[in-house]
Amino acid sequence: MKEQKIKMTARYVDLHEVKTVGDGILVVGGGGREHAIVEKLRASKNVGDIYGAPGNAGMGVIETGLSATDIDGIVSYVDSHAEIKYTVVAPDDPLAMGLVDKLKAAGHRAFGPVKAAAKLEWSKAYAKDFMKKYAIPTAEYGTFADIDAAKEFVKKSAYPLVVKADGLALGKGVVICQNEEEAVAALEDMMRGKKFGAAGDEVVIEQFLTGYEVSLLVFTDGVHYSLMPTSCDHKRAFDGDKGLNTGGMGAYSPCPIFTAAQLEYTAKNIVEPTIKALEEEGSPFTGVLYFGLMVAGERDIKVLEYNARFGDPETQSVLPLLESDLYEIMQATTDGTLDKLDICWSDKKSINVVLASGGYPLQYKKGCNISGLNTVDNDVNVYFAGVKRDEQGGLATNGGRVLCVQAASDDFATARKKVYDNIAKIKFDDCFYRKDIGAKL
Repeated sequence: MKEQKIKMTARYVDLHEVKTVGDGILVVGGGGREHAIVEKLRASKNVGDIYGAPGNAGMGVIETGLSATDIDGIVSYVDSHAEIKYTVVAPDDPLAMGLVDKLKAAGHRAFGPVKAAAKLEWSKAYAKDFMKKYAIPTAEYGTFADIDAAKEFVKKSAYPLVVKADGLALGKGVVICQNEEEAVAALEDMMRGKKFGAAGDEVVIEQFLTGYEVSLLVFTDGVHYSLMPTSCDHKRAFDGDKGLNTGGMGAYSPCPIFTAAQLEYTAKNIVEPTIKALEEEGSPFTGVLYFGLMVAGERDIKVLEYNARFGDPETQSVLPLLESDLYEIMQATTDGTLDKLDICWSDKKSINVVLASGGYPLQYKKGCNISGLNTVDNDVNVYFAGVKRDEQGGLATNGGRVLCVQAASDDFATARKKVYDNIAKIKFDDCFYRKDIGAKL
């Protein structure tokens, strides 16, 4: 019997036979970011079947049954499936666990940095020390593994300040503190209360920076690099940037107030020194390097954080603007030939809004039926994240961030109207989303 898969778009469900033309690709991860990656890969004439580890019920991939952190299982699966020619490692956890290292050691091609290079994300303390060593502009800071020393530090600090868990915490391990009482409470939660598990064994305490935030994603092969359009994320759960930090509630691209001169300055003073320094450290970075920037002036630009992969939900606004072949770009980062490509981007304006389950980022229920997907306009993308297939074959909620609705147009106002008009067509119990994504534009 031939293998079959479900293809799901915002407008239809279709059961069909597996393709045989083109390279098989395994995409590790199962969220909206991975769905956006899959759709761009699917557009390549050189890509055949796409597998997911785990994927989700709406992505239209061959689901392997593997979790993104089943490192040995993924390597074994690729070993036993000769049709898989390339593995895209999208989330932070498997990168931090060394999945790319293990795939390469087994003779397989993969997209993403090795564990040593990905340390820029999985250890904030390392990243801060790295920036200090190589004079890359960032906030003043201290790192602490001892809670008493950390408390002594915050007693002497000016406020506001920022307390960060050192390790990976799903984008939520950052607390802005307005006074010593809040800082001590944050330290207790992270270091003694283990709110973020082992990620809080060590903390970074840093100066609070003012300005506006910009995300800059960069393709790199370890030597050469290519800038993507800038983007702006919305981390807080509720309108007006209120509520708890989340994994991201929406994003737009490009950032209209970040000038070409500022982009050039950032490339020369932040991007290039980072890539060169990683090479000097003996861990050249290949894949996508993410720079979270705080911008306070024409040349007052500092690094808030590094990520070692595509951001989420920035990717869902940026990748739809890509006009070149994503698979070709990814292979060039692996082969060290990125400088041979002319990567083209649309000049349209893109915006996305995340539809989440009520209660996110805390407790929320799962299993709510999702309706209205096949009424979405053809020029609007719906990227699937926390979804599963229900007993009737339809889609139901299965996570905090459920869907991401994206549109692009010649101007932000039109793109934004398209997104919100189409969100109104999609229904599930306890759905909530921010109403102000891109409102300031």
